[in-house]
Amino acid sequence: MLAIRMQRTGRHGHAMYRMIVQESRRTPTSGNVVALLGSYDPHTKTATFDKEKASYYLEHGAQPSDRVIYLLKSNGVKLPSWVKIDTKKTASIRHVEKLRRNKPAEVTPEPVEAPVAAEAEAESTPETVEVPAASEEAETEAAVPEESNDTPAANLRP
Repeated sequence: MLAIRMQRTGRHGHAMYRMIVQESRRTPTSGNVVALLGSYDPHTKTATFDKEKASYYLEHGAQPSDRVIYLLKSNGVKLPSWVKIDTKKTASIRHVEKLRRNKPAEVTPEPVEAPVAAEAEAESTPETVEVPAASEEAETEAAVPEESNDTPAANLRP
């Protein structure tokens, strides 16, 4: 059975592709090619190939790859009815439970409101600030002995 597929050419890091017709059991790099249909440059997205040859091999049963189907259809080649176009490309997600959108929203604690009776009491009682008398300040200052720095040995640490 024949397959229409892409064969990678070009230098390292700058791929170019040939659209080839080949026996489906062979690898694209084997070199045994039935027909060369054209080329595709993925960097500029330009495809040049022989539409008549492509339609001939499709009519005679050559199986196109997914990328070749896309290129042929975008360039106006009529595909046979048996060619299936895979439009759904779904990838499975491994750890769905770890996604941010599946985590529950964090609940922020609401501020606790004081009961109404306690607020009424706080409003009714006047706030008083105790100011220490001048004599108390003098007593606390007198009670603390001042350090004398007369001797230089007092500043040294053992």
